Amino acid sequence: MIVAGCDVGSLSSKVVIIRDSEIIAYHVIRSRNDPVESANEVMMEALKKAGIPLESIEFCIGTGYGRNSIPFADEVESEIACHGIGAQWLAPSVRTIIDIGGQDAKAMRLDDSGNVVRYVYNDKCAAGTGRFLEVMADALGVGLEDMGDVSFQSENPVTISNQCVVFAETEVISLVNNGKPIPDIVAGLHKAMAHRVASLAKAIDIEDDIAFTGGVAKNPGMFTALEQALGSSIKRLDIDPQIIGALGAGVIAARKCENKQVGLHGTI
Repeated sequence: MIVAGCDVGSLSSKVVIIRDSEIIAYHVIRSRNDPVESANEVMMEALKKAGIPLESIEFCIGTGYGRNSIPFADEVESEIACHGIGAQWLAPSVRTIIDIGGQDAKAMRLDDSGNVVRYVYNDKCAAGTGRFLEVMADALGVGLEDMGDVSFQSENPVTISNQCVVFAETEVISLVNNGKPIPDIVAGLHKAMAHRVASLAKAIDIEDDIAFTGGVAKNPGMFTALEQALGSSIKRLDIDPQIIGALGAGVIAARKCENKQVGLHGTI
């Protein structure tokens, strides 16, 4: 049985291909302006890695903001449900998930089966999202992928008082002009963002174990800052945290196949 999950997000698109309960391929790309193009491109690349044609996929679940535009998806599910299923499939002990994506931040509490029983999210403001860090990295002239390592060089993290992206960017530029070390500014940004996300997550009564998913979870400085803000350790997942939504979609697809549901695919 070969199934797939496709997560078309605002900033990145992901596909995970599963064969008989084993991940055989996955791929991540920067999302294009057209979600159909994003879905087709990321699926093509994942299929190349797996060495199979699209016709081998028995069932595909789509998720993410562009889920209704995925031409080869048989059904769609919310990203909240997919993150819950995906994280607990990897680590059955997980009961809380904090997901920070490009344009939103979410916190979910799970039951023993991976179903989401409570959740909260912020999608009205870029503060506390990957977009916040992306803007700050540009303002500082630091590569986004280098932010974590740079923050670990900090000796005295600054306090960032503004949460709004526009005002925070102005504040960061002022700090640079005043001679504050870049590592101290980056560490301060991580700390400010972590406290904002932790406050969001605490609204759902966090339970251990905690998992951190989404592209921002690949930033080790943010990972550490979030642990400190929560006052709890976060479980490290043995896979790219950016693909958890697509993985959960694939797991749901597998369960539907096991229930003898048959997929009708489009074409790439």
